[in-house]
Amino acid sequence: MASEDVKPSEAAVSTIVNLAEEAKMAREGVVKAPSLAVLSVCKSLVAGGVAGGVSRTAVAPLERLKILLQVQNPHNIKYNGTIQGLKYIWRSEGFRGLFKGNGTNCARIVPNSAVKFFSYEQASKGILLLYRDQTGNEDAQLTPLLRLGAGACAGIIAMSATYPMDMVRGRLTVQTENSPFQYRGMFHALSTVLREEGPRALYKGWLPSVIGVVPYVGLNFAVYESLKDWLIKSRPFGLVEDTDLSVTTRLACGAAAGTVGQTVAYPLDVIRRRMQMGGWSNAASVITGDGRSKAPLEYTGMIDAFRKTVRHEGFGALYKGLVPNSVKVVPSIAIAFVTYEMVKDVLGVEIRISD
Repeated sequence: MASEDVKPSEAAVSTIVNLAEEAKMAREGVVKAPSLAVLSVCKSLVAGGVAGGVSRTAVAPLERLKILLQVQNPHNIKYNGTIQGLKYIWRSEGFRGLFKGNGTNCARIVPNSAVKFFSYEQASKGILLLYRDQTGNEDAQLTPLLRLGAGACAGIIAMSATYPMDMVRGRLTVQTENSPFQYRGMFHALSTVLREEGPRALYKGWLPSVIGVVPYVGLNFAVYESLKDWLIKSRPFGLVEDTDLSVTTRLACGAAAGTVGQTVAYPLDVIRRRMQMGGWSNAASVITGDGRSKAPLEYTGMIDAFRKTVRHEGFGALYKGLVPNSVKVVPSIAIAFVTYEMVKDVLGVEIRISD
């Protein structure tokens, strides 16, 4: 009995000693206390949210024009180029028309961006630990392929968590003042879609989104982080001072990452938008306008949407809106990455994944 009483006492003492040691190590900066770890997570989420909101608002007019071009009736083309399209929106809807749907987009992109950046950091850390354990090299760093995997995981998690808001944002964006039915806002659109089309309608186009987000977000993070590491290690053209990149250099890295990612994944984005319009009773009138075709837009799935788009409009239809999207995505991704890092610097959060 005595020995049985001693064991719990020894366990309790051992637990207290361990907690005291952990607290001491936290104070000394060796490890993070639980409260500090929670604070770090919150700061990371805030930084990601701010980055998403700032970057999307900066390019909101181009984002709306891209979506309008993606779903525009081929028999009633009112504008082809970026400048022509922006002028048309300005003349027909005014300044507010350029930012239509941006409120819903920010409501979606702030949590989306926060979850995406946070998920990328956590996935990167987990993958790095597994990679070091498998290779037996404690100094091993993430390869571009591993970064691609971490970015893909982050993109799928963030996109799935906020997809219903993206779906209604697409519908709000294509509305004009002459549309036969007006969604009054994000919550009205959500409730209307749920009531008239059912909950599954909120995830229309989810599959091409998942497939597209793997190369898009994955390549964004992989190219951005790999370019940064290469510049820091090789120091070409005197771009790096004291292992730190300037804002301009980081913007250039983000721009390159955005260009690569969006070019590869763009056709899937077009198909996603068209599937989101399917089943909407007023979609034909909103999208086809005064065109010859008033048939409702219906697709049985992703493959069917690809087939009908190419058959009726040609292969080039898969890249409708690519020009304004390219003009938009380069500054958008660049601003997002730099804003994220700057906000985290201000909040005092360590951002280097590989350290």
